[in-house]
Amino acid sequence: MNSDTPLSPRPLHHLSDVRHRVMTARQLRDHGVSGPAAGERCRPGGPWQQLLPGVFLLRTGPATSEERLHAALLYTVPRTQGRPVQPGPGTATAAAREAAAGPYGSAMITGAAALALHRFTSVPPLLALDHIDVLVPRTRRLRATGFVRIVRAHSLPQPQLLTGVPVAPVARAVADAIGQLTDASTVRRLLAEAVRGGHCEAAAVVQELTRARLLGRAHVVDAVDTLLAEGRAVAEGRLYDLVRDHQLPAPLWNVDLRLPGGPHLGRVDAYWPEHSVAVEIDARTPRQDEEAVWSAQFRKREHLERLGVMVVHVTPKKLRESAQQQAAVVRTALMASADRDPAAYLVVLPR
Repeated sequence: MNSDTPLSPRPLHHLSDVRHRVMTARQLRDHGVSGPAAGERCRPGGPWQQLLPGVFLLRTGPATSEERLHAALLYTVPRTQGRPVQPGPGTATAAAREAAAGPYGSAMITGAAALALHRFTSVPPLLALDHIDVLVPRTRRLRATGFVRIVRAHSLPQPQLLTGVPVAPVARAVADAIGQLTDASTVRRLLAEAVRGGHCEAAAVVQELTRARLLGRAHVVDAVDTLLAEGRAVAEGRLYDLVRDHQLPAPLWNVDLRLPGGPHLGRVDAYWPEHSVAVEIDARTPRQDEEAVWSAQFRKREHLERLGVMVVHVTPKKLRESAQQQAAVVRTALMASADRDPAAYLVVLPR
């Protein structure tokens, strides 16, 4: 038998190409190949090779990046997955859970390998990575081996399917990658690309870094400060684009509002004095005292609205994902100003 000879008793034509080439010991047994027979084929000069414990590549030569990804995920698959479920109470539920989990259970690619799949330019290509990080439930008993590094978590995010494999969302993958880094410049590049490249919002990354308890590291904290400034700048740029692209009247940008001879009322990101409408970007992050920040924002909004100013709150995520809807909200507020009582006179100062 050579590497192209079909296995029996189950033919492999129903499998994708990479799943034909990369298989576990259990899958091989299901196709009639025993453990000793598989080991014999992996001897020097043989047609197969063992990539990881219990995972085989059914050809010779270096593994491709796709084969390494599938092998890493197959290594984490529970031994019982795919076996017939004994009839009994809860059988349907167990079968449904297994079907929903997919061929790799609940595991997913994370860290630098996931970012490479998300097309980050600040990480090496997949074949240049020494390790592939795989995110699994904390209860799984697995050890790092070969090119696989295990990342455990109490709760797993919803994966995205990229090139046929489940991949962690960008914010989670960034945090898992940073957990392995000590170089401050590399950390800054990753965070900047995540936000500047439009992959996710700064707040989502900070939330994942907080969850991973990485904000106690000095080089990460410094990079996060830069990230938050970057995230606000990106959100402000999207607000500029929203006003221009949807042909809204030009506002006054980044101004402070005051009562004549009175107290400071707060800053807003955009203000239409003739309509008494303000827009404020809500860029709170998990690092901040959520209750204190929200209370301050609520007090400012309440005070401005008592003075006749309508305040529209937008988030960086909404500006990125639903700009047209946010533009409609602002336009409605501007048009409704004609039906409101005149606002108090306010002093507008540039920031």
